[in-house]
Amino acid sequence: MILNKTDALHAANVFEEFFTDMTRIDDYMRRVKLERMSEFPPALPGMGPETDLFNDVDMHPNDMDIRFDVVSVPKLHRYLEIVASNAVESSIPGKSMCILVRERNTNQILGMIRLGSPTINSKPRNDWLGKPLDSHNPEVMKRFNASAVMGFNIVAVQPFGYNALGGKLLAAICCSHDVRRWMNKKYDTNYCMFETTSLYGSTKSSSQYDGMKPFLRHNGLTDSNFAPLINDSRYRDLDEWFQKRNGEPLVHIDASSRKLKTQTKMVSIIKHSLKEHDKDAFNKFNETFKGALNLTEKKRSYISTYGYEAQSVKDFLNLKTETLVKAENYDRFEFEQIVAWWKNKASRRYETLKSEGRLRSQQETWNTNPEKIDIIR
Repeated sequence: MILNKTDALHAANVFEEFFTDMTRIDDYMRRVKLERMSEFPPALPGMGPETDLFNDVDMHPNDMDIRFDVVSVPKLHRYLEIVASNAVESSIPGKSMCILVRERNTNQILGMIRLGSPTINSKPRNDWLGKPLDSHNPEVMKRFNASAVMGFNIVAVQPFGYNALGGKLLAAICCSHDVRRWMNKKYDTNYCMFETTSLYGSTKSSSQYDGMKPFLRHNGLTDSNFAPLINDSRYRDLDEWFQKRNGEPLVHIDASSRKLKTQTKMVSIIKHSLKEHDKDAFNKFNETFKGALNLTEKKRSYISTYGYEAQSVKDFLNLKTETLVKAENYDRFEFEQIVAWWKNKASRRYETLKSEGRLRSQQETWNTNPEKIDIIR
């Protein structure tokens, strides 16, 4: 598909206007998030979802009674959207498990977790396995899809996350036997690997997942070779605009990756069209996308084997064995021990901040005080 010059310039301008003046990934995230929140249903004062979120700054981590509930996607999404700094997608590919972590004494929400089927291509995971998964072997891919899960959203409410290492608590719960057993029962399978990535790359020198051995271990950096997605309204308008000129959708799939694949196709068509009609405009558009590509960073990747020996998990995923071998620390992945591990770390953090007068008390939600939210904490 080749656009005429007028159409090519129009489509290029949509991208150029969006990415103008963006120099860091948090600039991009804030712009997209604020637009998404403009569509969030309003609530009467004191009756919004934020009232269900934990905000007891005086409660010591040792006094907290931690539990988790498995909930529906709509229920999780209601809270996740007002807390997460990134724009939350309503659907993710494959399997799904949505979790609300609560403090039992107050019955308030400490954080949200959404798990789903992992991506097939991941350089850090492939390096960890010793070689790429054999995508040409359907039995290998079937085993992998049935045995691995990815953390798409692991978000602590604020200021609990900052004051008491809430992100570490949620990530550790993802690695617990309780979560693994629940997924095994739901999907009648045998999970042995959990993975996730940091929200930021080089923008932030550390991650909430650092210092979490043996539950979660860093295993490398992801690749970064595509630009961030334009915001929802621009995408919808441009997608419809392209369909009218093409006579059909640019991409014929119904999955969470459709938006990325469609935008990639749009960019390719614009480049080819501008190259044919206007070399100066083509060069300008390329420069715009070089800047956009720089917004997407290589993220830190993390992996857990739920207390199984790493080599046995690698062999199991590659169909070299049917047996998963428990490591010596297997029992440490029980929920009670994970909570005890977190309380020890969280108590030190909480007491240090309190003694230095640095405890945060301001609840941060995108539907009430977006201008005060510190995206990169």
